[in-house]
Amino acid sequence: MNQPVSSSTPTSQAEWQALTERLSLEGRAYLNGAYQWAAKGETFLSVSPIDGRELAAIASCDQSDADQAVMAARNAFEAGIWSQLAPAKRKAVLLRFVDLIEANGDELALLETLDMGKPISHARNVDVPATARAIRWTAEAIDKVYGELAPTPHNQIGMISREPMGVVAAIVPWNFPMIMAAWKIAPALATGNSVILKPSEKSPLSAIRLAALAEEAGVPSGVFNVLPGYGHTVGKALALHMDVDCLVFTGSTNVAKQLMIYAGQSNMKRVWLEAGGKSPNIVFADAPDLKKAAAEAASAIAFNQGEVCTAGSRLLVENSIRAEFVGLIREALKTWRPGHPLDPATTCGAIVDQGQLDRIIDYIGIGQSEGACLVEGGQRIMEDTGGLFVQPTVFDGVNNQMRIASEEIFGPVLSVIGFDTADEAIRIANDSIYGLAAAVWTSNINTAHKVAKALRAGSVWINHYDGGDMTAPFGGFKQSGNGRDKSVHAFDKYTELKATWLVLE
Repeated sequence: MNQPVSSSTPTSQAEWQALTERLSLEGRAYLNGAYQWAAKGETFLSVSPIDGRELAAIASCDQSDADQAVMAARNAFEAGIWSQLAPAKRKAVLLRFVDLIEANGDELALLETLDMGKPISHARNVDVPATARAIRWTAEAIDKVYGELAPTPHNQIGMISREPMGVVAAIVPWNFPMIMAAWKIAPALATGNSVILKPSEKSPLSAIRLAALAEEAGVPSGVFNVLPGYGHTVGKALALHMDVDCLVFTGSTNVAKQLMIYAGQSNMKRVWLEAGGKSPNIVFADAPDLKKAAAEAASAIAFNQGEVCTAGSRLLVENSIRAEFVGLIREALKTWRPGHPLDPATTCGAIVDQGQLDRIIDYIGIGQSEGACLVEGGQRIMEDTGGLFVQPTVFDGVNNQMRIASEEIFGPVLSVIGFDTADEAIRIANDSIYGLAAAVWTSNINTAHKVAKALRAGSVWINHYDGGDMTAPFGGFKQSGNGRDKSVHAFDKYTELKATWLVLE
């Protein structure tokens, strides 16, 4: 088995670069307990957005690979080698999986950074620990979830139990490859399902590596498979497959809608979707600490280069403090300057690929053409590195009808919208097809609760941004999707409820 690439975490760009040179990259699919190339031999290149360097050839899976993976997953499920294992024993395997993730944390962080451009300090100190926490928490919970007894007459017993669905296909995005994978595969595996993970073609390396760690931990062959490839090939094949019982997805709203269609066209598989967002971050004049609010607003749009579904991309500010607050935002953004992602001091990395960079630059142009006032950033920078970098960008004087305020950009572009009353703020915040997250900053407890209750969003944070942990569910309202990741509510997505009724003689 592979050993950790490093015994101590690097502390400088040079050390991370040296570790890069020693890294062995795996690009094959993981199917039925073994790495293998796609059945048709097709590949695509993983290219780093840091400098345009080709990292590895990746297996480009399609229908035939999906068929093999589903068959392997189904056979493993029916054999009961995992599905019928006692929950405590599945827990023990998953906890060994977590230990291996932590032991190989430097390597996994480096794969994330090289593949999609996020700062190494974030990959190592945020993504790896969050991935481990998600799997550990879920594993620890699985043997503590009980069935139910219905309130029956004395001569009858009504039992309500949960059973694993069978074969789960999980399609995850490129912005947080490991974390999003962990949110799906942990509860799916913990509840006894077999899983096929389809990582984004933009960031497949960490998912491919996780497969080997799962095997080393003791996950049986066929129970966990990884199929890299494109959405329109292997992703579509899984979504249409007649023997996939459940499809879970995080990504864009447009793709989420298409996956629902595929499910209806095939076997009515269960479909759980976490889709887009255009989250409002609402700052009232009586916010308890405007500097803190500005610092978190800057983080909410610049962290992970703005490539975050919950990014606070609509900043609603009470007009009486708007000019002051915009100044505080600009000052706070000075700590979010793009730099080389392998430099531990870098807080803002590269955009994942050329297409996404073009999209961000296009929207900056759209904002200017719509009449919004560009007050910060707006330029591509560091082109001489061969990498894909853009300045965090702030538009003031935005109204909710502008495209930069209504459409998900998925980049570090902030729209500042003024309001005068709480009712106006609620109206603007809810005037969106999305409903993923929101935040409210105020010292007035009545205002906080009134606004939070009125907001149509799956998560609402008061006097902070992006709060919560594994104990709280995560998901959206409206076209931000359905179902919930995290917490024990996630088990609902991967189990079927069965009612068993017994009449006593």
